[in-house]
Amino acid sequence: MLDDNLKTQLKNYLEKITQSIEIVAYLDDGEKSQELRALLQDIAPLSDRISYEERRGAATGDARVPSFELKRANSDVKVTFAGIPMGHEFTSLVLALLQVGGHPVKLENEVIEQVRGLDGVFSFEVYMSLSCQNCPEVVQSINAMAALNPDVKIVTIDGALFQGEVEKRQIMAVPTIYLNGEVFGQGRMGVEEILAKLDTGASARAAGKLNQKEIFDMLIVGGGPAGAAAAIYAARKGIRTGVLAERFGGQVLDTMAIENFVSVQETEGPKFAAALEQHVRAYDVDIMNLQRAEALVPGDKAIEIRTASGATLRAKSVVLATGARWRNVDVPGEQEYRNKGVAYCPHCDGPLFKGKRVAVIGGGNSGVEAAIDLAGIVSHVTLLEFGAQLRADEVLQRKLRSLPNVTVHVNAQTTEISGDGQKVNGLAYLDRASGDKHHVELEGVFVQIGLVPNTEWLKGSVALSKHGEIEIDAKGQTSVPGVFAAGDVTTVPFKQIVIAVGEGAKASLGAFEYLIRSSAEQDEDAKAATALA
Repeated sequence: MLDDNLKTQLKNYLEKITQSIEIVAYLDDGEKSQELRALLQDIAPLSDRISYEERRGAATGDARVPSFELKRANSDVKVTFAGIPMGHEFTSLVLALLQVGGHPVKLENEVIEQVRGLDGVFSFEVYMSLSCQNCPEVVQSINAMAALNPDVKIVTIDGALFQGEVEKRQIMAVPTIYLNGEVFGQGRMGVEEILAKLDTGASARAAGKLNQKEIFDMLIVGGGPAGAAAAIYAARKGIRTGVLAERFGGQVLDTMAIENFVSVQETEGPKFAAALEQHVRAYDVDIMNLQRAEALVPGDKAIEIRTASGATLRAKSVVLATGARWRNVDVPGEQEYRNKGVAYCPHCDGPLFKGKRVAVIGGGNSGVEAAIDLAGIVSHVTLLEFGAQLRADEVLQRKLRSLPNVTVHVNAQTTEISGDGQKVNGLAYLDRASGDKHHVELEGVFVQIGLVPNTEWLKGSVALSKHGEIEIDAKGQTSVPGVFAAGDVTTVPFKQIVIAVGEGAKASLGAFEYLIRSSAEQDEDAKAATALA
C-alpha cells in the first residue's frame, strides 16, 4: 500500500510518539477492507509503540465497515476513520497518529486550555471526500481536540465509500459536520471556529480583547495573498502592524491546484495559504483571525475599523484586502438548495454525485475545468454558457468536446433551479437565441461564473466602481486619505494570486509613505505652533 520511501518518512515521524497506540480495525471480506488492512499493516510495524488488532464486522453500535480506531493506551483518547484516509486525508492520518501518540498539538496555549475546559460530551461525525482540499482542516482540527480532551470524539467518514449513509442523511456537500447526531456545520473550519460555535461566550471575550489593543501604525483588513504581502512589507519597516481576517488565507483556501505562481511550479491552495500565514507569523504581526470587518470610519487622528463582534480597532493607516467570493447566479432555488445540490466546488463535492446528472453554469476556464473533472465521476454533465461561445482556453475546450457524456449549451440563461423541497431535481434555462424555454432533470448544479468583491460593508465609505470594486490609484490609495487597497477587491484587472501579492506589497509601501509624510507634516505643524507661541 505504501512505498518504501513513504514508509521511511513515516517511520521517522513516528519516532516522535511518546505513548502507546492501539489500532483496532473493523473489516469484512470486501475489496476496501483488504485495502485498509494493507495500509494498517504497513503502518503498525513502523513503531514498537503501535499495536494492531482486527475485528470482524463493525464496532458496537457502529455499522461502518471498513473503519479503524486509533486509541491511546490506558486512556479514553480515541479518533476513528471510516474509510481509507489516503489522498488529502493521509496527512490527517499521520497527524492523528502523532497526536494520539502524545506528540504536542500545535495550537496556542490559550486555545489548548479552551479545548481542555469544554464541558460536556461532544461526538463529531465528519463527512469528507478524499479529493476535498477543505476537508483536512476540519478533520485535523477535531482530531487535535480529541487528542486534548477525551470527551471529544470524532469519526471521519468517506462519503464516497458510504454512499447509502450520505443519501439517507441527504449530504450533498463536504465537509459536513454532525455533532451528537445533529448538523453542526458545513465547509472549512479550524479549531478556533469550532470552539466559537461550542463556546458561546468566546466572541464577546475576543471583542473585549480587541477593544483593548493600542492604535496600529498599519492595519490590514484581509488575510489572503494581498493582505499577507502587505503585512510582511509593513512589519519589515518596524511599525506596529495588525491583520484582521475573517479567515486567514482567504479564497486561496478554496483553490485546488496552483500552477502559475512564479517560482512555485505546483502547489495546492491550502498549502499555499499555510505558507503565507507561516511567513507572516515570522514577523511581529498581530493576527486577529475569525473577525469580520463591518464598518470603516475615517478620522483626523485615527481610522476606525468596527467588527461584527462589536470591537473597534484604530489605525493610522489601513490596507483593505478583503478579496472576492464566488458569484451567485441569483435565480430562484439557488439559495434554497445551497449545499442540497447547489455547489461551488467540484473538487470537494463532485464525489458525492457519483453516477448522477449534474449541470455546470459558466463557460470560462473554471466552468470548463469543472465539467471535465465531473465528467469522470458523474453520469452526465450539462454545461450552460450565457454568451454565444465558451470563454475557456482552446486546449480546455478541445478536451471538453472529446468527452462523450458532456452536453454544451451556449446562449443559455439559467432561470431557475428546481427541487423537491429537500434537494435539487432540475434546472430551467432560456435559449437566448431562439427564445425557447428548456428544463433539464438532474441532481446537482455547480456554479462557476466568476467573482464578486467583498465590499458591501464599505459602501458610502470609499469610492467603488460600478462593479463594486474599490477604486485605487497607482500606489493603491483609495478616495479616503490613509486608506489603501489591494488585490481582487480593487479595480486592478486580472484577478490572479501573483498579481494580488504584488498589489499588496505596493499598497503597503504606499501606506508607509503616507505615514512618513503625515508624520513630517505633523512635525512641521508642531514647529509652526511653537514659533507662534
